[in-house]
Amino acid sequence: MASIKDVAKKAGVAASTVSKVLNNYPNVSEETKKKVEDAIRELNFIPNAAAAALSSKQTGRIALLINEKEQSQAIDEIDMQYLTGSIVRAREKHMDVQTIFFSMLKEKTYEDMVNYLRAQSIEGLVIFGLSKNDTEIMRLINSKMFKCVCVDAPVVSETASTVWVDQYKAQYDIAKEMLLHNPAKSILYLAGKKNSFVMEGRLKAINDIAKEQGITLKVEQGDFSEKKARKITLKLGRKYDLIMCASDMMAIGAMLALTDLDIFRPVAGFDGITLMGYAGKKMTTVKQDFKEIARAAIDEAESLLLGNPGKETIMPHKIVRIEYLDVIH
Repeated sequence: MASIKDVAKKAGVAASTVSKVLNNYPNVSEETKKKVEDAIRELNFIPNAAAAALSSKQTGRIALLINEKEQSQAIDEIDMQYLTGSIVRAREKHMDVQTIFFSMLKEKTYEDMVNYLRAQSIEGLVIFGLSKNDTEIMRLINSKMFKCVCVDAPVVSETASTVWVDQYKAQYDIAKEMLLHNPAKSILYLAGKKNSFVMEGRLKAINDIAKEQGITLKVEQGDFSEKKARKITLKLGRKYDLIMCASDMMAIGAMLALTDLDIFRPVAGFDGITLMGYAGKKMTTVKQDFKEIARAAIDEAESLLLGNPGKETIMPHKIVRIEYLDVIH
């Protein structure tokens, strides 16, 4: 395992200079910084605190990267469950964790991110909410300098794992369940963000079941937004027999729009958040156990830090109907 002296020798600088680069000291030239960063990548250097933890067979420090939803119309229950599950599981395993929000890295270059994480002896990342647009974070994952677990993103390699539900099966299951109890000739489907990894499987599933059953399908971009879902449903709700949504927040928006229109249409969501129980109607949704998903992600981070290769972990889901009485008991 490379030491700080090995990095200094490779870069042709003093060990103190390497330390300054790792700790983001301002008085280091860009040329020197680049030499040190190149040496770090080439030698796959891990700071001493992290190296000591690994050599004693104890897993080191990990960061929870949370992609907070800045435009959410309500407190993000999902992120809170992720955080709770992760922190409790890490405590059980005596793992040191810290929370970093995507917004904290927004203005940082790839090199800045590497230095920021290494300065804090971060060895592993558990990433919640990664999208295809997060190119700099993808560079972090692909660099293999950190052990990474991606929740809801299919990134698997020697140093990266994914933990999520089977997106295709979950969407297919709820669509089949809805059509069994609500025969329909047409479906309005409110999709999430185009750059979302989870939408690939969900869109394929809803298209497949529509073709299988000869149903007219209209896909609209709701971007996981309650507000956008409400607006789309106000415009198109009367024209379709069934409304399927790629998130519970959009299902709530759609249901509120139907109330304003004074019409009934069956509405289905995806996630199983408690807030669904306050929408005023009983709604069907895909229930994910976000705390258990987070716990599994911490387990997988530990496995990676102990030298095991990355893998895909599929978590269970179930179809449930949620109403007010369910959330107050």
